[in-house]
Amino acid sequence: MPTILIADDEPNLRLLVAATLAAEDCEIVEAGDGDQAWALLQQHRPQVAILDIQMPGRSGLDLIRAIRSDPTLRSTKVIALTSKARPTDIAAGLAAGFDIYLTKPFLPVELLTTIEQALNGGIRGETA
Repeated sequence: MPTILIADDEPNLRLLVAATLAAEDCEIVEAGDGDQAWALLQQHRPQVAILDIQMPGRSGLDLIRAIRSDPTLRSTKVIALTSKARPTDIAAGLAAGFDIYLTKPFLPVELLTTIEQALNGGIRGETA
């Protein structure tokens, strides 16, 4: 059973993402800030991490750089789920190492499809 980390400082967004994944056969772990997300990444070694860019503590950009530099986490598929939607924000996120960059607001079915792609190998450097 794959593990998926949801890291966002908005509890309602974490609830929406978790509800979207409820029918999937996966373990969900949640973090309300970047520091907690880093601890959960190291503890659970999830197959997929869904990260907001703007969080207290470590930002999503800080986390993706740490993930990509950690040999034990490097293979984690990482999805940005953020309100930072300018072309420069997207380019910076993909350059930092996000596999897929989604912007808020999002459609739950779009997120579910994206997670399924990530679990099945996904395509690096996509925007949706």
